Amino acid sequence: MKLLRYGPVGQEKPGILDQAGKIRDLSAHIKELNGANIDDATLSKIRALDIASLPVVEGNPRIGACVANIGKFICIGLNYADHAAESNLPIPAEPVVFNKWTSAVVGPNDDVKIPRGSKKTDWEVELGVVNGKTASYIDEKDALSHIAGYCVVNDVSEREYQIERGGTWDKGKGCDTFGPIGPWLVTRDEIANPNNLQLWLEVDGKRYQNGNTNTMIFNVPFIIAYLSKFMTLQPGDVISTGTPPGVGMGVKPTSVYLSAGQTMRLGIEGLGEQQQKTINA
Repeated sequence: MKLLRYGPVGQEKPGILDQAGKIRDLSAHIKELNGANIDDATLSKIRALDIASLPVVEGNPRIGACVANIGKFICIGLNYADHAAESNLPIPAEPVVFNKWTSAVVGPNDDVKIPRGSKKTDWEVELGVVNGKTASYIDEKDALSHIAGYCVVNDVSEREYQIERGGTWDKGKGCDTFGPIGPWLVTRDEIANPNNLQLWLEVDGKRYQNGNTNTMIFNVPFIIAYLSKFMTLQPGDVISTGTPPGVGMGVKPTSVYLSAGQTMRLGIEGLGEQQQKTINA
């Protein structure tokens, strides 16, 4: 299933994409697409519905982040060896873990704000994993069963804030609008192997990133099991699993960064596409 949230900011309703690509309203069956409604039992009830009988959502509504009320937005850094190389950083022995603040979350096609004074705002297409169960100390062999679904994430990053100003990466990763999520939450039954998905990103029509999740250093089951050693994973938590090479920081001989008035377009095989315009904060 491809689940989504549609409507104005703060007034989104739950929906599902039908076979013809039309949005159908789910609000008579669930109040919100959040951690409380993405457990296996609820997803099974949605799957059993006659989708064709649900109301069609007319027009072209705004699409919101595909999960509401996210508790934790956890990110994995340097998870592709060739991205680590372009960043002039060593391949990590263990996953690099950082956070995005939930105030960074926006819809997949919402504007991305360039922070005031920023000179190094960058892009990163990433596979997002949405957790569906409360658990800690998860066995790697059981990890995929804890996933509610997958989504596209743009891990927008300000490199000066992240790398050059001391402390942790978080302040360069969690600026407002730096976490577009969606368009859909694609349930795990539709993705046979999350570790073999094409992902790509363009800026103003130029392809910068073109990769595959099969080149991850740490794969999805390992990441889930690893994180669960340090925290309880809860329904609705989002894990962004790292980016392939082709970020602006890595462009040679001179890095390329975003400015207001540009367009990012990105997508992942089977998970849909995003498109954002950049504006000044």
